[in-house]
Amino acid sequence: MLKQQNVPAYGGQAVIEGVMFGGKKVTVTAIRRKNNEIEYYEEPRTSWNWANKLKKIPFIRGIVGLIEASATGAKHLNFASDRYSMETDEEEYKDSGPSKITLILGIAVVGVLSFLFGKILFTVVPAILAGSLFGAWVPNGVWQNLLEGVIKFFLMVGYITLIAQTPIIKRLFQYHGAEHKVINAYEAGVELTVKNVQSFSTLHYRCGSSFLIFTIIVGVVVYSLIDYTTMWDRVIQRIILLPVVIGLSYEVLQGTNKVRDIPVLRFLGYPGLWLQRITTREPEDTQVEVAIASFNKMKERDKDYLENAELA
Repeated sequence: MLKQQNVPAYGGQAVIEGVMFGGKKVTVTAIRRKNNEIEYYEEPRTSWNWANKLKKIPFIRGIVGLIEASATGAKHLNFASDRYSMETDEEEYKDSGPSKITLILGIAVVGVLSFLFGKILFTVVPAILAGSLFGAWVPNGVWQNLLEGVIKFFLMVGYITLIAQTPIIKRLFQYHGAEHKVINAYEAGVELTVKNVQSFSTLHYRCGSSFLIFTIIVGVVVYSLIDYTTMWDRVIQRIILLPVVIGLSYEVLQGTNKVRDIPVLRFLGYPGLWLQRITTREPEDTQVEVAIASFNKMKERDKDYLENAELA
């Protein structure tokens, strides 16, 4: 089924027992409570004029958007985790997996909330490992950067795979899959019913998981353009160049999304789609129902905000 033309590029993220979607004027989260009811949480989108101007500038807009998404995502993650902990008996919670703090940190690493912290961690450690452990055998700068990228990739995949074994993260990844299915169904122009949505893929070219992969690939290229003399020079350069890598990676992500319907170019987004096979799972019907409810509520509230703005 072909993608609709000129439809808004909506996005979202999975939260504990739910999904958040962002519209033009509002962000909405829907979660499933233990009594089977769906509860909503919304936040109006607020943005400064200077930020809106920066978001129109290529290579800078990705950084600004990431910061805004992190601030908004934190509120929705906190709402979902608070509701989850309120409904879970302490002993049951301990048996089900990590503590609340560990749970939130684990979720944050695979979402936009802790992206900057994660990028620093997964940038510095691979640089040190590549230089200190393999520097004598792989002295060449370009090959060192490739080795660094490989180490970074396996550290990231290993960590995500490890936390994915916990029941709560498995369910989070199912909601991540539900989020993608809803976006894919909406962009294809079909009615958002559970049956229709379940027929779509859990993968999407615009996903933050793809963003993570592209930062590794782009980083190898960018870091290869600059020489360093010591290990500390190397580490400091990596940290200083993070905004450059993030900005370029965002443009690459947007580019692969634009050409995904062109057969000879769609393969450019395959590295990110491959990682999504780890960060998404096939959702249950009840989880898809929550994702649809969140998306529909976001569209409804977005319309209300726009109509009220016109009347003001």
